[in-house]
Amino acid sequence: MHDFAKMGTRRFGRINWLGLATLCSREIQRFLTVWTQTLLAPLATAFLFLLIFTIAIGPARGDVMGVPFTNFIAPGILMMTVIQNAFANSSSSIVIGKVQGNIIDTLMPPLSPAELVVGYLVGAIARGLVVAAVIALGLILFLGLIPLHPFMLLGYVILGSAFMGAVGMVAGIFANKFDQMAAITNFIVTPLAFLSGTFYSVDALPPVLNEITHFNPIFYLIDGLRYAMLGVSDSVPALGAAFSLGATIAVSGLALLMFARGYRLKA
Repeated sequence: MHDFAKMGTRRFGRINWLGLATLCSREIQRFLTVWTQTLLAPLATAFLFLLIFTIAIGPARGDVMGVPFTNFIAPGILMMTVIQNAFANSSSSIVIGKVQGNIIDTLMPPLSPAELVVGYLVGAIARGLVVAAVIALGLILFLGLIPLHPFMLLGYVILGSAFMGAVGMVAGIFANKFDQMAAITNFIVTPLAFLSGTFYSVDALPPVLNEITHFNPIFYLIDGLRYAMLGVSDSVPALGAAFSLGATIAVSGLALLMFARGYRLKA
């Protein structure tokens, strides 16, 4: 009994760095291996969004918050693409493992629930950073849109990727089939992303919708990134960062609890 207690102390008192690094590496290699699907396709979609809105609306649309319409929507499209990719990275990894029956390969190694959460988050953040870097480079080359606050931009990209990576973990654990994951993506994640000020200023919304939008963490992520790039925003960037960080911690805590209890992970 004494030896068992000492083993437990060693296990829970230290971090399994090798196991954690292996999980992080696996999550990163997952999206790099099929980069045409996980990176190229979303990037093409982002630039198509920008092109279509610029051609269809840009010439007839006046400035928004003192900046050209094309420049205004560019940060929103960047963040929307980042969070969708971060969500897809963690959620698809867990759901595929459950559907194929090999999720046990992730759960059996001596990794604590906290290490599992960190491993999946690292993969989501890495994918978000790669997507953001390529889109930001394109905005610089084609629109001459140089971020006013690059380090703030980096911080918001990491925060957005972490938040949606955590949401992806929760969704992946909850969903047992691909159609359940598709429903979560289509009816929750996508509407929240599109109705968060991506293509408009929330000041243009009716008062009730304006208030509701301010409870959406994705709104603060998009708004904060817009401030980092353009210097304009609908809210106070520091408040938005604090709100988003709190939401990220809360959702990550929920994922941690689900892993710890084996919720919908154990047969």
